[in-house]
Amino acid sequence: MEKKKTSIKDLFIIEENKIFQDDRGVFFESWNLNKFNSLSLSETFNQDNISISKKNVLRGLHLQLKPFSQLKLVQVLQGKVLDVIVDLRKESKTFGKHEKICLNSNDRKILWIPEGCAHGFLSLENNSIFSYKCNKNYNQKSEITINWNDPDLNINWGIEKPFLSAKDKKGISFDEYLKLTEK
Repeated sequence: MEKKKTSIKDLFIIEENKIFQDDRGVFFESWNLNKFNSLSLSETFNQDNISISKKNVLRGLHLQLKPFSQLKLVQVLQGKVLDVIVDLRKESKTFGKHEKICLNSNDRKILWIPEGCAHGFLSLENNSIFSYKCNKNYNQKSEITINWNDPDLNINWGIEKPFLSAKDKKGISFDEYLKLTEK
């Protein structure tokens, strides 16, 4: 198992080299406390989520505000997604910047997403199965959705008209987020 840095502080790509595949299928560890501890990544996870998406479904950009901010460990179990993380930690040198990473079920990369980052993904294949572990339980009152196509964030998703949920269609702008959190 290997931990790779990204352009955003504390956002890591975890690569697991031990994937066992034969004529029956595939086996791999998606979480092993001892291995993650050896990478200096230690966390207690309280909630696991799975989403299954059709091609061109975009979910996000989602964030939980303090004290319910969530660290997430995400991976694709089947299919392929474009994963996007936006650093919304005001004290961070990369505040307002984003990272795009393609995750798929062939290479089994895992993302360690720190608290204080907005997260979203675009399904690039039908029936993409996306798994994420969260260190804190979901709290609806602290959830924020930021517009996926906010011009200030300038994220090139590679799509003009994705399939969006009603909630994601009503996301706020990055500027509105800044005003909401300027306390």
